Amino acid sequence: FAAQRHVLTYMEDAVSQLLENREDISQYGIARFFTEYFNSVRQGTHILFREFSFVQATPHNRASFLRTFWRCFRTVGKNGGKYSSTCCYLLTAQEYHCLLQLLCPDFPMELTQKAARIVLMDDAMDCLMSFSDFLFAFQIQFYYSEFLESVAAIYQDLLAGKNPNTVIVPTSSSGQHRQRQPPNDCNPLEGVEASLFYQCLESLCDRSKYSCPPSALVKEMLSSVQRMTFYGFLMALAKDQGINRALGALPDKGDLFLDPAMDQEIEKLVAQVSGLSVSGPASSSADTANMPIRNSPRINSPWKPLHHRRKMDAESEGSNEETDSSEN
Repeated sequence: FAAQRHVLTYMEDAVSQLLENREDISQYGIARFFTEYFNSVRQGTHILFREFSFVQATPHNRASFLRTFWRCFRTVGKNGGKYSSTCCYLLTAQEYHCLLQLLCPDFPMELTQKAARIVLMDDAMDCLMSFSDFLFAFQIQFYYSEFLESVAAIYQDLLAGKNPNTVIVPTSSSGQHRQRQPPNDCNPLEGVEASLFYQCLESLCDRSKYSCPPSALVKEMLSSVQRMTFYGFLMALAKDQGINRALGALPDKGDLFLDPAMDQEIEKLVAQVSGLSVSGPASSSADTANMPIRNSPRINSPWKPLHHRRKMDAESEGSNEETDSSEN
């Protein structure tokens, strides 16, 4: 159970953060630190502003990152009405990558480009994509990254007429992703025999220690066609709601822009801000306009790891010293 749930990964990370921030943590106790740490793991907020190597370290981390990305930026796809499911804002791969980097500063551009290529089916990385199209393609590319690397190798062998008896399974989880050469899917009549393709994928899923889509759903997908191209397969994975439900990170496409819990919290915040901005009598409006503007203090995110805050504090102290020396 401990290995399946990657308990050791979280224990090592918790101890590492404890040792790195022991001076700050000593103020409120080690027990409270571990309680808050594992509560954040359970809630899926532990991946916020963390390095990519940690974000992609476990299936739970990947699912948590996908869910957080959706909840933070789902309004990108809204059009007009509060619960409208019609997409209006179209972004490029570079712009989606900027959104990803707001949650994970060192998120690799290569993964974003691969996800965009699933949608665009070509190398035109400057084309615009809807939020829903990119999100479901990104989910497949990010969560099943190692699986897709092996699928690409199997597909290339089948195109070349080879029998891929040896299943290629990635052995590194360090976050260094190899550059995948896009198979030639220009001609829609090309591709590989779907039944043979599935036999190879079934063997891959049986051997792989990484996350794979449910074999039954892959079989159902490939049994409906005679031939399948590589990007056709990736697009089918991205559009399959059965695979989306099995992964469990995102809602169905029809509910993609619905998040009642988040909407309720936003409404509370808006109401609080509106209450604070209510002015006094109309006669005092002129006096209010002449009052000096006071800048609101900047509040750090409570989910940012402690070592990030200490680094920022150290940098600010250094900048103060330079200012003092310049004044002298």
